[in-house]
Parts: sequence; structure tokens; C-alpha cells
Amino acid sequence: MAKPTLAIVGRPNVGKSTLFNRIAGERISIVEDIPGVTRDRIYAHGEWLGREFSIIDTGGIEMSDEPFMDQIKHQAEIAMEEADVIMLVVSGREGITDADEYVSKILYKSKKPVILAVNKVDNPEMRNDVYEFYSLGLGDPIPVSGSHGLGLGDVLDKACEYFAMVPETEEDDVIRFSLIGRPNVGKSSLINAILGEDRVIVSDVAGTTRDAIDTSFVSPEGQKFEMIDTAGMRKKGKVYETTEKYSVMRSMRAIDRSDVVLVVLNAEEGIREYDKRIAGFAHEAGKGVIIVVNKWDTLEKDNHTMKNFEEDIRSEFRYLDYAPIAYVSAKTKQRLHTLPDMIETVSENQTLRIPSAVLNDVIMDAVAINPTPTDKGKRLKIFYATQVAIKPPTFVIFVNEVELMHFSYERFLENQIRRAFEFEGTPIRIITRRRK
Repeated sequence: MAKPTLAIVGRPNVGKSTLFNRIAGERISIVEDIPGVTRDRIYAHGEWLGREFSIIDTGGIEMSDEPFMDQIKHQAEIAMEEADVIMLVVSGREGITDADEYVSKILYKSKKPVILAVNKVDNPEMRNDVYEFYSLGLGDPIPVSGSHGLGLGDVLDKACEYFAMVPETEEDDVIRFSLIGRPNVGKSSLINAILGEDRVIVSDVAGTTRDAIDTSFVSPEGQKFEMIDTAGMRKKGKVYETTEKYSVMRSMRAIDRSDVVLVVLNAEEGIREYDKRIAGFAHEAGKGVIIVVNKWDTLEKDNHTMKNFEEDIRSEFRYLDYAPIAYVSAKTKQRLHTLPDMIETVSENQTLRIPSAVLNDVIMDAVAINPTPTDKGKRLKIFYATQVAIKPPTFVIFVNEVELMHFSYERFLENQIRRAFEFEGTPIRIITRRRK
């Protein structure tokens, strides 16, 4: 189930990034920060009172060539397209400005829930100053202080009220997948080619929070799929069509909603740093991953071409050693027929559950092959293991001392679990806990 999204908007210098960092970076809200995104401070995952959600800092999307008001307008449009709930940040020190009124009028027309946060209210005496913001017509202004962390609970309480109103329309028997990758790797061509195969297209379904279209289809075997669109807004002339940070944000949103992620590479161009970066998002999110090498037909090949390309992939994507690789061509439709079956297999592996008795047999056999490590004369003892979650499969191993579980031995146990069970295409997580 995709998490609801909170977008933070407002004119410059009102403290958007400070509030974003407060919500995304403190124990009151943090679930995880995706590596690679943190330096952009554009997208994060949070939690409040058991409700998980995503946060977008539109102020991080720089549009330096745009006039001041146009930048605010574009960032507000991004929020309206991407978010379930919008938080408009204004400054309690400076009062209402023309820019505040401008962006509030845009948001008022969006029909999306808007939370009005009056920032920089750092002491109780300033709370009376927030009442002038009622004139913006966006409901009750909530006084907050990003620098001191005051009032954030009220904002997040309000956000959770709105999140509860977001409709949940996803079906449990549908496998959702997305194609992510750099521009011009052939994602759109692959989408069209996949749908052009012998598939029965059911419908075009509006995305949960935006105008982009997700496509549902059924395989000849009867499996339902939903292809999540990552093509962008497609509004001609919009500056954010070519904004890299916006592209990253779209990829993150697509990953968030997917069961399986197809990381698309361009066979002509080889592997680039950006490929590794966005593939890391899918891995860290615990999604199933398939590496798809497109434009395979354009290479001059010999008996070693595929082997050499796979060696390059395994070397550059060491953390994705579990991901299967498909060499395809959207143009000639080479091997495209294999993708739906691969997606279905990876999805099944994401939800695979291992009985505790069987799992413990594998763990004990692993210990017999490679005894547990020692540190300062004390040996690691493994008492018991059990699976606690799926998507991705997650295992808890109970030991005598957590500090004795070296990462290399944990990796060894993961490899033994993979050898014993079918976990192709999915990361697996191991959590070490001390037995009480």
C-alpha cells in the first residue's frame, strides 16, 4: 500500500527546509531516510502515531532561471500534483506578504487539503500574531517553530486526519511494477512494447495523487498487473519536466507504490552513476528488483558480450546480486515476453514465508559449516530464528550478544538462506536481537 504524501510549500526564507528536516530527521517522525536522497533533501519517509507517510520538500527543487513568482507557482503545482496533503509555510515574524497571498490562491483552487503552518513563532507572546493569517482563507493557522520543534505535533495530527480520508483503492491480487531509469534509456518504448504484446488491457487507472495514468493489464495466464507511470507530468513548457531533482522525486514516488521495480539500463551507453543511485532507492525501500538492459539489439555481439555485460553489472551493483537480469529490446521485442513472468516470480518471492522449524534447520546447518565468530574469548551463540515480515522477507535471529554478530557472518547467513529458499529478485533483511 502506498504511503500518503505531505508536501511542504511556501515562499523562500520561511523555514520550509528546517521544518522538513525536523519532521524527517527526529525521532518523532523518522522511519528511514533513503541514502542518496538525503543530500538533496527532497524526499523522505516519516511516521507519526503509527501512521507512515512520505514528505516532499518542494523548496529543494531549484528553478534558478525562473522569476520569483513563477518558481513559487511551479513548486505549488508540483505539490498539488504529487501530494495528498499540502502544508503551506508562512512566517509569523514578517506577517502576510504578496507571495503568501499568491500561493494561497493557487492552493485554494487545488481542492487538496491544506495545512497553514505559521513558522518562526518562537515564544508564547508571538502566538497572537498568527490570527492575521485567517485572511488567507485556508482555515486555522497553526503556530510552529522549526528552530525549536514547537507545534509540529499539532501539524502532524492535522495531517493524519487528512491522511485518513485518502481512499484506498488498490487490489490485493494485483502486482504493481514500475520502470525507473535515466532519461532516454527507453522506458516509454518498453512500456508501449510490453502493452503491445499479447496482453488484455483492462483499463487506464488514474494515479492515487496525480494526473498521470497507470495502466492495468492481464497476462494470458490471468495475472493482473498495474504498470505505474513514471513519465512525469507531460505538461508542455513546464520547467520541472527537465529538473533532475523532480525526476528523482517521481522515481521515489513510483518505487513507493510498486511491488517490483524494473531498473532500466541503456546497453549502448553502459552503466552510469545515476543508474546506481536510483537502483539504490529500490533496494533500500525493500522492493523486488529486476535489472532490464534495453536496446540489446544495437550491440555488436560475440560469445562473450552478455557474460561481460553481466560481470560489469554485478561489479557496479554489488548490493543487487540477488536481482535477475533481462536483456531486451523494445524495438525488436526481443525477450519482452519473459518480463511478466519474471515480475510475477519476484513478487511471489517477496511474499514467501518460511516455517520457523525449516528456517532453524538451515541456520543450524550453516553454523555447522561455518562456526560462529568469537571476540575476546566470547563466542556468538545463535538460539533461534523466525521470519517476522514479508515485502521484503525479514528474519529475526536471537543471540546471546548482538555485538558478536559481525556483518560478514550475517552476510554468510543471508547467503545460506538464499541457497536454501527461492528469494531471487528480492532483498532479505536480517535483524539480530539479544535473547532475554
